[in-house]
Amino acid sequence: MSGSVNKVILVGNLGRDPEVRTLPSGDRVVSFSLATTESWRDKNSGERRDRTEWHNVSIFNENLGKIAEQYCKKGSKIYLEGQLQTREYQDKDGNQRKATDVVLQRFRGELTLLDSRNARGGEEGSYAEPRSGGYGGGGGAPQRSGGGGRPAQVSGGGRLSDALDDDIPF
Repeated sequence: MSGSVNKVILVGNLGRDPEVRTLPSGDRVVSFSLATTESWRDKNSGERRDRTEWHNVSIFNENLGKIAEQYCKKGSKIYLEGQLQTREYQDKDGNQRKATDVVLQRFRGELTLLDSRNARGGEEGSYAEPRSGGYGGGGGAPQRSGGGGRPAQVSGGGRLSDALDDDIPF
């Protein structure tokens, strides 16, 4: 195989309000945790079981970061597309650690707000960097689509809106 793909798609709820940090370069990073929950019924006992995974999300994209900072809060339901990135750091005890984050890069990534207007206090919408042909994305302001009584389409086609036309069972 000549190429590879590093793409993550998640639908979940924010575990904490977005936190904004400024890097020494002056760039801003918006970070938060996202919970995804898998539910099933145990075959033996018939009980409902849940398993929640927590994902650290970092947004280096200035436009998407502003949207997350302004419209997302703890508990907000979002759809996002990003990449996995592993970083190494030293904890306060001096031990070497590794952490894997979901990262929305400067010119790539998508973020869709899935909450209703009333739950968020604003409008529904989808935000993504404009796409140019080929590998990367363009710069500029985020594209916005949507409104109405259901979640908006993700930029680049109707693939998400078709799946989300009905009520989501989770």
